[in-house]
Amino acid sequence: MRSVSVFGATGSVGENTFDLLMREGGPAAYRTVALTGGRNVARLAEMAQALRAEIAVTAFDDCLPALRDALAGTGIAVAAGTQAVHDAADRPADWVMSAIVGAAGLVPGMRALRHGGKLALANKESLVTAGQLLMATAARNEATILPVDSEHSAIFQALVGEDMSAVERIILTASGGALRDWPLEKLAHATLAEALAHPNWSMGQRITIDSASMFNKALEVIETREFFGVSPDQIEVIIHPESIIHSMVGFRDGAVMAHLGAPDMRHPIGYALNWPQRLALPVARLDLAALGQLTFRAPDLVRFPALRLANEVMQTRGLAGAAFNAAKEVALDHFIAGALGFMQMAAVVDHTLARVSAETCLGNAADTLEDVLQMDHLARVRAAEAVTQIKGR
Repeated sequence: MRSVSVFGATGSVGENTFDLLMREGGPAAYRTVALTGGRNVARLAEMAQALRAEIAVTAFDDCLPALRDALAGTGIAVAAGTQAVHDAADRPADWVMSAIVGAAGLVPGMRALRHGGKLALANKESLVTAGQLLMATAARNEATILPVDSEHSAIFQALVGEDMSAVERIILTASGGALRDWPLEKLAHATLAEALAHPNWSMGQRITIDSASMFNKALEVIETREFFGVSPDQIEVIIHPESIIHSMVGFRDGAVMAHLGAPDMRHPIGYALNWPQRLALPVARLDLAALGQLTFRAPDLVRFPALRLANEVMQTRGLAGAAFNAAKEVALDHFIAGALGFMQMAAVVDHTLARVSAETCLGNAADTLEDVLQMDHLARVRAAEAVTQIKGR
């Protein structure tokens, strides 16, 4: 019986992972080692009981009493706090889903890799902030990283049996988010509710806003560079409003392999869960005649400055990804709180990168996890200062 752990169980990716685990037999098919979540402790407890998890962990200390009460008498261990989440990753499991949102997912993913096995990586920030370190840790421990982002899963699948030296380009598709058809001059006034109205995907709040600003795609561009080892000039982004083609790989003979599927995260999750096999999944089958057409357009870098910033980060590499992600998270927090305008998020990130670059060498290699965490901290401080400065203009 395979052992599994799910970090970020109560988020959108975690919910879809839970759905697939239960459909495949739940506790009769899997030994669930650890489930972690945030403040939705009622749902976390429900999942833990359904899967008969060994331990359930909430990231928030003040949620511990509620989680303890919800699981009283079940025999399931409970814990709370950041350190408890990290400690849960020290419990060996054959397959680990890394679905914590943001830089908070880096340490658990790194710790899980030390046991070998398979890490299903939905936390794109891990590769953005510490890509070389993460890949080296996996290689050293003979662990396998399986991408769960729909785009990177698509690329991964298109490359099965292929020689990377034959790859000419990788084309990431982007829905364009909720505001993709808005007039440019209106974007500065977009509200939180408007940015959350994604036309294709049902995702968590933060990733949905990142989709609208294209910061999510910017992270994925950097992730592509780190995971697949291609150069920045081999990576392209194209707006594909239907979200049917999840990404494409172009080869030196002119062929382009495209991965198509309904917009359902259970496909990339299920592929990672069952890899290297392909098992039946409860996802809609495409009716191409009903779709009628697939459309594409080039992204506007004025509308989506995050893509320009991502290219700069890829050129610099080193610790630039950690600074970029930290600044993006701070800017996003302030937009959600209503303290920053939609287009001001990119300005905060741009300002932060310039400030940190003047103070330190962003191109320095991230040799240790501590290097990454120190840069993350510095960039958050500078981003908070940038928010104050930009708000005051």
